[in-house]
Amino acid sequence: MSAAIEVDAISKKFRLYREKPSSLKQRLLSGHLRAEDFWALREVSFAVESGTSTGLIGHNGSGKTTLLKCIAGILRPTEGTIRYGGRVAALLELGAGFHPELTGRENVYLNAAFLGLSRKQTDAVYDDIVGFAEIEDFMDNQVKFFSSGMLVRLGFAVAVHVEPDILLIDEVLAVGDESFQKRCLDKIRSFQADGRTIVLVTHALDTVVAVCDRAVMLEHGVVHMQGTPMDVVAELRHRLLRDDPDFVAEEGTREVEIRDVTILPGGEPGQRLHPGEDLVIEVDLLAHEPVPDVDAAFAVVSAHTNEVVLVGRTSDMGSTLGPIEGSRRMRFRVPATDWVGGKYFVSVGLEAPGGSPYHIQTQRYSFEVVEAERLPVPLVVDARFELEDP
Repeated sequence: MSAAIEVDAISKKFRLYREKPSSLKQRLLSGHLRAEDFWALREVSFAVESGTSTGLIGHNGSGKTTLLKCIAGILRPTEGTIRYGGRVAALLELGAGFHPELTGRENVYLNAAFLGLSRKQTDAVYDDIVGFAEIEDFMDNQVKFFSSGMLVRLGFAVAVHVEPDILLIDEVLAVGDESFQKRCLDKIRSFQADGRTIVLVTHALDTVVAVCDRAVMLEHGVVHMQGTPMDVVAELRHRLLRDDPDFVAEEGTREVEIRDVTILPGGEPGQRLHPGEDLVIEVDLLAHEPVPDVDAAFAVVSAHTNEVVLVGRTSDMGSTLGPIEGSRRMRFRVPATDWVGGKYFVSVGLEAPGGSPYHIQTQRYSFEVVEAERLPVPLVVDARFELEDP
């Protein structure tokens, strides 16, 4: 598979001035002002294969938008090279490329021309653009009177209807309402089905897992990690949680180790839990040396409130695992419960009976609840425990 985008060791430097010019002469001779170099990107390299979707993620200020602007050609890298394999369309900022004094109709033709379409080609897709944006009644008004939602709908509609080979999308989609975001995701999926290439910058990590094939995590302008969306998103969540000085993502002596955790039904982490379904947390563990017993526990945390809503521990259930030697598989089974809809994180821990941690993974796994009612906090349910050889 050929690369649609090759980012080869690019760096981007900005000059930061520590004092404000007090005169026109100082502005013209800004080299005399006290300044320092700031490297927003340093030797960033990765490739996006044709027909795939890549998510760029990272904390605020990590360099995501700067990188996307370099890929789009809006900024010129200080060092390095970017190579392309097709026509690029970018939706980077609210109203970017729109002239405020021109009407919506005029801006459609202007932006389409920037992206390489002739007037005849734009005539052919104009109705589709306006229909997707759902602002037919406003197209002959100046865009300076458009709301932020109208601007983002029109900008996205133009970008996707010029049929680009490569589509670059920044966090701007978060401005739209829920209905528009769903239509945007549907359009992205149709692009994927057509074999087009997408690069997405977003703080919506669940979206990255749902629609991307790969993810690249930036930290302070360098590539910290790249790989599968699930692995890279998990790493970013841990990095963000580490801002809490009391947080430890993974700890323990590892005499007994968590090898894998699966949230069921669905067979893989991140699946959707529907009303009437049991929640099953399946843990594969490995004892590197024989131990007399293991106290296993889990905790479920609401991503919305960051509250622990459900906990379970084998010792509290009157169950024991040991003695343990080699590989074993255990399950916590929670009967169907009235969950609040949304995202949840799962922590899993293995401890010695006296409380010494063998292996604890904090909020490494997740699942989503749909179509649910109010969930009392804390939640008390009759969870069951199962143990078997793998």
